[in-house]
Amino acid sequence: MTSRYATLAAYNAWANQRIYAAAETLSEADYRADRGAFFKSVHGTLNHLLVADRIWMKRFTGEGEHPNRLDAILHEDLAALRAARAAEDARIARWIGGLSAEDLAGVIRYRTITNPHTVEQELAPALDHFFNHQTHHRGQVHALLTAIAGEAPSLDLILLQRESGTGIRLLD
Repeated sequence: MTSRYATLAAYNAWANQRIYAAAETLSEADYRADRGAFFKSVHGTLNHLLVADRIWMKRFTGEGEHPNRLDAILHEDLAALRAARAAEDARIARWIGGLSAEDLAGVIRYRTITNPHTVEQELAPALDHFFNHQTHHRGQVHALLTAIAGEAPSLDLILLQRESGTGIRLLD
């Protein structure tokens, strides 16, 4: 099962690179415009993804920054946000790469931010949420990019698998 999470960490970094490259083609006004998404804009949603990943990585590892608001803006500048995103993706991949089957079966304890409660949860289901959450909000950015620019890059996992040759072969 550890290879599944390594694949998801690789997918996360790959998809983030693609979505950030597309975001960099937007005008500043389009990038920051409130488009009615949950975190309002491309800028707000990309910041939320980094916020949430840092919150979860603090829960998982006990290390790193721990923003106290889900709508925090960690970086106003897209270039700085992209650099922080790449660093966080590398951190996630390194941490995931060190997990064992025993780690995945273990339990974590953390405090929620919204409606504070202390929670105990097995690590593997928490990781399922962690990666699904990223996909969910990247999908929102994808929809915003499509509405603004008329197109957005494919984020299909199968495309990464084909590009990397991970568990797949093209026969012709």
